[in-house]
Order: sequence, then C-alpha cells, then structure tokens
Amino acid sequence: MSIIIDSGRVAEHNAQLRAGLDADYEALGGMLARRGVDIEHLTEAAQRFAVALPSWGVGTGGTRFARFPGRGEPRNVFEKLDDCAVIHQLTRATPGVSLHFPWDKTTDARALRQQAEAHGLYFDAVNSNTFQDQVDQQHSYKYGSLTATSAATRAQAVAHNIECIELGKALGSKALTVWVGDGANFPGQHNLRGALERYLDSMRDIYAALPADWLLFIEHKLFEPAFYATTIADWGTSFACAQTLGDKARCLVDLGHHAPNTNIEMIVARLAQFGKLGGFHFNDSKYGDDDLDSGSINPFQLFLVFNELADAAQRDGAAFKPAYMLDQSHNVTDPIESLMSSAVEVQRAFVQAQLVDRVALRAHQEANDALQAAQTLKQAYRTDVSAILAMARVRNDGAIDPVACYRHSGYRARVAEARPAKAGASSSGIV
Repeated sequence: MSIIIDSGRVAEHNAQLRAGLDADYEALGGMLARRGVDIEHLTEAAQRFAVALPSWGVGTGGTRFARFPGRGEPRNVFEKLDDCAVIHQLTRATPGVSLHFPWDKTTDARALRQQAEAHGLYFDAVNSNTFQDQVDQQHSYKYGSLTATSAATRAQAVAHNIECIELGKALGSKALTVWVGDGANFPGQHNLRGALERYLDSMRDIYAALPADWLLFIEHKLFEPAFYATTIADWGTSFACAQTLGDKARCLVDLGHHAPNTNIEMIVARLAQFGKLGGFHFNDSKYGDDDLDSGSINPFQLFLVFNELADAAQRDGAAFKPAYMLDQSHNVTDPIESLMSSAVEVQRAFVQAQLVDRVALRAHQEANDALQAAQTLKQAYRTDVSAILAMARVRNDGAIDPVACYRHSGYRARVAEARPAKAGASSSGIV
C-alpha cells in the first residue's frame, strides 16, 4: 500500500505517546474486567470497524450563501483520493470512499481504481446528482428531476442515474444512493400524490438497471430546497418506496435530515426490523440540515443509534450489514481534520454500544424498571473508550492522535504549494 505521510513520522509520533497509552489501556482494561468485559474483544471490534468517506467532504464546504476556499483543497477526484488516503492512514477506520457524479466523473475509471487500490482504499456507494443543473444540460431541474412534470426531464434524470451505475460498476462499487431535492415551495404548486407517482415510475427504471449484486439506497430529507413539501421527506415515504421497488431497494438515514429532537434511533429500529435499513450518512445537527461534524452536538444520540444497531446485529446476525458513511460540510476547519475527528467519534459510539450489558438491560425492561434500564445505557455511554480506539489504530499502523500527527506532518502546507488556488478549479462540488 502506498502511503502519503511518511511512516517514520507516524512511528515517531506513536513512540512519544505510547507509554501513556499503555498505562491508560491497562487501567481501562482493569476497570472493564471488573464488569466482566474483555478489553481485547472490544479492541478487535474497533480494529474491524469502518466508515466510508465522502469524496466531496475533503474539499471546503460552504454555508448556504457563500463558500470560503481553503488552502490546498483538491482540484480533481485523484487529489481527493490522496486526501482520503491520509485520513485512512492515520485513523485506519476509513477504507471506503463514496463518489458523487458528475462532480467526480473521470474518463479513466481504471486509473482511478488503481490509485484507490494503491492507497488501500475501495469505492463505496456512488451518488447521483439531479438537484442542480450541470454545464450543457439540456433540461433544467429547477422544477424537479425524477418527479418533473416534463417527461423529457425525468428521462434525463433517469439516464444520469443509470450512467452513475455504469461508472460505479467500473470502479467496483456495489450501491447507488439517490437523493432528490424535488418538492414544492407553495401549496398547490404540484399534486402531492402525482409527484410521488412520477418518482416511483422514474425509480423503477433506475432499479431495473441495477446489477444483481447491487443495492439502491433511498435518501429522505425533511426539507430544503423544497420548504413546503419534499417528495421524499421522511422515513415512512422512503420505506414505502423501498417496499414498492423491491428487495434491492433500502432506506438510507442521514442524521441531519430530520426535524429537531426527532427520535432517529427509533426510525433505525423500525427500518432494521422490517429489513429495509440500507445505511447511514453520519453528521450532526443543531437546527436543521446543518451537516456538522459527527458527535459535535449530540453524541448521546449517536450512541443510541449504535445501541439499536448492536441490538439488530445480535438479532439478525451476519446478514445485518448497513453501510456507514460520513456526510458533512466544512467551512471553518481543515476538512481532513474534521473527517478524522468524525470517523473517531462514530467509531467511539460503535464501541460504546458493544459495552451495553444486554442481559441486564433486557431484565430491567421486562421488570419495567425504567430507571435501571436507562442507567444501563448510561453506564456504557459514560465509559471513556479513547484508549481502545487509540490502541486499535496503533495495531492497525495508524496514529495514536490522528489530528496531532497530521498537523506535525506538514501535509496541508505541502499540498497548498502543489495545488495553487485557481478560480473554478475546486472539485469539492458543494456550493
């Protein structure tokens, strides 16, 4: 595997911190042993955990009004892969990369796949884009894409999604994520039932183009840019569409696409129960679709989501394999640092969920002991598993402190010289 940051620097970084980590790991192991938990079992689980990176996330994101480019941001998909390789090299938890077309479209899919493999990366689900018009596009998506009243516009949107499938096949991907911003901003703007009928007709054509071993992820979003009625606005509509389309259609849950205080973990439980949970876009939110760093606002909710995932895995076994991906927008941080931090926080919630004493929890639930049931979850959540995460990284040749190691490496300064800012050259895709 080719490396971006010199492995000697990573080894030097780890050597400076290893004594402290060993002491913390031993202390945590002793505490967990008194609770009947084997720390090595948890560390091995952490070593196996993986969450995919969004290719567009390594570029500077934007607010809804402006975009403020950062130094050395990638100008094309090949440079995005280099940044993703740095994140995985230091965290050892992000081997997958999710591409977004046409932002990441290339005429040399073979070279792109070879570069990914050289970095020890693979391509996760591919994403289509019918929520903004592209250069030389014949029909506008201003009034809808897969739900447009114009048959020609719908056909164009379907053709783009099928093109994404073909590009994904060449890259080794196994899933297509479809999110549409279609909807209405005024009552009466469109027929609510008719719009969903047109959506399903379009999605049937896309579904028919899927290879036998692919999945189709349907992503819902409460609002924006359709502020009166979004066609695929909630998990119920997503679930109904997935049921209608067939076994290969699943529901994707973006943690930011809900009203404030929505019980997202219950949505996860429902979708898992009925076999329609496809995967996640992890981020965090304070008000609406904020795309904040994962775990930055409500880490307890993230833990509760993984608690439901741990329960589903125990119930359904190896067949339960939801896809995990980060999806966040950066404006005031180095996006590489934010993605590394988010990957660690998602991994943290995963490990904490493994700490839940499910035998005790079930007993409290059956005894209707609400307080002790809640305390059982809180005990797992309050356990600081940082030493487990760091040890997992060390054993996988990553960095004890990924952000500190990254900053010490000087990577951002080097790519800033190699990637001089140029108007219109950014490949972030956002704003």
